[in-house]
Amino acid sequence: MAAPVAIVAGAVPAGAAQDSADLSHVRDHISTVQTMTADFVQTDAQGRSAAGTLQLKRPGHIRFQYGSGDLLLVGDGKRLWFLDYQVGQKNSWDINKTPLGMLLAANPDVRRIGHLVPNPDKRIVVVRTSGSGIIGTGTLVLAFLRSPSAPAGLQLYGWTAIDAQNKRTTVRLSNVRYNVPVPDGAFTFRMPVKAR
Repeated sequence: MAAPVAIVAGAVPAGAAQDSADLSHVRDHISTVQTMTADFVQTDAQGRSAAGTLQLKRPGHIRFQYGSGDLLLVGDGKRLWFLDYQVGQKNSWDINKTPLGMLLAANPDVRRIGHLVPNPDKRIVVVRTSGSGIIGTGTLVLAFLRSPSAPAGLQLYGWTAIDAQNKRTTVRLSNVRYNVPVPDGAFTFRMPVKAR
């Protein structure tokens, strides 16, 4: 089987002839999954990798806890915060204007903003969302593995987020658990103190 991460990173938009049933399954999967936990490995455009744990609670909440403990990426329902405790820096963006906005939306309009990506391996479904509306100028390319036991028959394998500057960040998931308890406190955080 071809590596889904490689497929996600090199994906191109699909044509209109693609089976719309897969797009419906993606929509149903996202709508069904209200919470999710997983382990992740993130790789940036320079090939640097970082690992940690992920907690998600729709709408608008996500937490990437990096193993080093120095970095945190948190969606608090309105904003996506990147916190670097080692150097005392913080940045934030309107969560709906980031590539993750579609994945975290209350009612994502997958059919309007998503396109299937051609893929010779029928065990993998790849969807690219981009351009306008709920995710602003970013792009999210999602990879799913077909799995009868997963919500809507799809197991989220990972994604590539592409920002307005065309910088790509790929996330690969493992140990994924759906609709498990995730406390609201998971999305609180302390602000970093700027290093003197």
